[in-house]
Amino acid sequence: MADSLVIVESPAKAKTIGKYLGSKYIVKASMGHIRDLPKSQIGVEVENDFNPKYITIRGKGSVLKELKDASKKVKHVYLAADPDREGEAIAWHLAHYLELDETDTCRVVFNEITKQAVKDAFKTPRKINMDLVNAQQARRILDRLVGYKISPLLWKKVKKGLSAGRVQSVAVKLIIDRENEIDAFVPEEYWSITAKLSHSGIPFDAKYYSVNGEKRELGKEADVQEVLSAMKGSPFTVSDVREKERLRNPAPPFITSSLQQEAARKLGFRASKTMSVAQQLYEGVELGKEGTVGLITYMRTDSTRISPVAQEETNLYITDKYGAAFVPEQPRVYTKKNSNAQDAHEAIRPTSVMRDPESMKPFLSRDQLRLYKLIWERYVSSQMQSAVLDTMTVDLQAGDTVFRAAGSKVKFAGFMKVYVEGNDDGTVEEHKFLPPLAVGEVINSEAIDPKQHFTQPPPRYTEARLVKTLEELGIGRPSTYAPTLETVQKRGYVAMEEKKFIPTELGDLVIQLMEEFFPEILDAEFTANMEGNLDNVEEGTEDWVKVLATFYESFEKRLEVAEDEMKEIEIQDEVSDELCEKCGLHLVYKMGRFGKFLACSGFPDCRNTKPIVKDIGVTCPKCAQGKIIERRSKKGRIFYGCDQYPGCDYVSWDKPTGKPCPQCDSMLVEKRNRNGVKLQCPSCDYSEEVPDEDEHDMENG
Repeated sequence: MADSLVIVESPAKAKTIGKYLGSKYIVKASMGHIRDLPKSQIGVEVENDFNPKYITIRGKGSVLKELKDASKKVKHVYLAADPDREGEAIAWHLAHYLELDETDTCRVVFNEITKQAVKDAFKTPRKINMDLVNAQQARRILDRLVGYKISPLLWKKVKKGLSAGRVQSVAVKLIIDRENEIDAFVPEEYWSITAKLSHSGIPFDAKYYSVNGEKRELGKEADVQEVLSAMKGSPFTVSDVREKERLRNPAPPFITSSLQQEAARKLGFRASKTMSVAQQLYEGVELGKEGTVGLITYMRTDSTRISPVAQEETNLYITDKYGAAFVPEQPRVYTKKNSNAQDAHEAIRPTSVMRDPESMKPFLSRDQLRLYKLIWERYVSSQMQSAVLDTMTVDLQAGDTVFRAAGSKVKFAGFMKVYVEGNDDGTVEEHKFLPPLAVGEVINSEAIDPKQHFTQPPPRYTEARLVKTLEELGIGRPSTYAPTLETVQKRGYVAMEEKKFIPTELGDLVIQLMEEFFPEILDAEFTANMEGNLDNVEEGTEDWVKVLATFYESFEKRLEVAEDEMKEIEIQDEVSDELCEKCGLHLVYKMGRFGKFLACSGFPDCRNTKPIVKDIGVTCPKCAQGKIIERRSKKGRIFYGCDQYPGCDYVSWDKPTGKPCPQCDSMLVEKRNRNGVKLQCPSCDYSEEVPDEDEHDMENG
């Protein structure tokens, strides 16, 4: 007969833990939070020390009744929500609802859902940590005050339905600032000169380095001609050779932000998808005879710490799999990237390194396997010996000019045997060694290749870049990155184009108003300091009411000024040339979650809407009559289809080119990946590289 009730957030987690605890425990799920601030009102008594007025979340009645009934039939109730602020708050709300004594040791936490970790946690239950609860309450109330005080002002002065958030507003401003940088960018011309050389039948490149002893920039074609003249048609002679060993260290194990960034680079996952799949791996997966097992440690963390027990197991695995030479002399310890990083949890790692991705393949979905493989490889490589590279730098003299060639090769693979970190630009580091060269040798010159280039504006933010920037600025915490990115899109303040953020007119307008009347909310340093204050509340060194009071004192004054001085703005709809097919009035451009769309100017009498379609200038390959147009799916993803739909059902996620495949005559499509764009046939294995149109050699101007 069961004598204890254990409450977790999700059924999957309940199922996994239930198998470990046995028949004396009933394990049930609360389905997340059970209480929150009301949606219909601000729900915070500002004058009464910011006292929150919590209500039961709608739809939770049956769940709560089940938990209440179960709690009356047992001697002990244990609250085992996730080991972070949100989990602590869920436990506190449950304790309040179930009328538990908050001073009882009813709280159980574990960083990984394995049999040993769970059983150990139940040996040492603790009291609910009110510092953690108050940190969560302070953040929730802070965000509620900003949102529910500024939003009505925006409705009154601008347009109904607008809203403002704290961390989200900073994210939108970063995206807008980047777009302004791009708009203001003036390209500058520059040139490069590459010498195509060979030695002993081995080709290699050398780049222009200096002329007449000076490292002179090549800003225009005249500079190139000066360098070519200084070469005097002389042969290339090796003037200097430098060889040395270079150590390359592995990347640290994943924290939340780096996992989101790398999953975006290597897997193409959105931040929300990464966290959803990681949650599944954490809560437990059915592994045949082994039963349900949590495969990774907790995925909301900003600590790179690894437990000594896990390191010991990993060292044994690496020794057995790759050899003792791949194990470092001392276990690796990674310093915290962010001085405000919390160290309550470990880094994200597999719960057992012995469960390698290949052995997990039969039990995981495609997305689960891909993310688990990424986490497993990153972790294992982080515990391995450094790689050793042999590098070689060669200077070659031609007249009064110096060209430089550099090469490297892997002498000892070390951690690179398992994993190498990705780059934001999608490039992969290549190791190409130079042929054996000696000072005084004359080298064959195959060609001299001058090229004109133009500087490029800073890139738009991808999800990975934005998460990285927010982390570097100290804005947000592990649990906030994914919801922040989702929220700014839902509000229609930014849109995604080719996996990059672009601001909408609506977002631009709201940020302009916020910048004028609430500059602190948009100030990255102010927001980062507030995060630090919330961390101090969690650590018990600051009072949460004082943190809120200090913020609200100046915020309230800003609100009063904005109420008096913010002018009413009427957003005029841009009228299109198209007529509504239902009532004959002109359609107007509206801004929605995924950018602009067309709507009838007769709204609300006529509610006709239609997407804005873009003709890409390609005839449909299926019906040979319609035109291919660019459209957006319900989730905002761009796809291509025939304008004769439903008469013709041709659709493609990849952009059709109008160019036939030389092998099978199907239409080639543009295939985008982290290395750029290539043309590929959807019907056979033919593909071809897209030439770089931004670079022009001298002959073609």
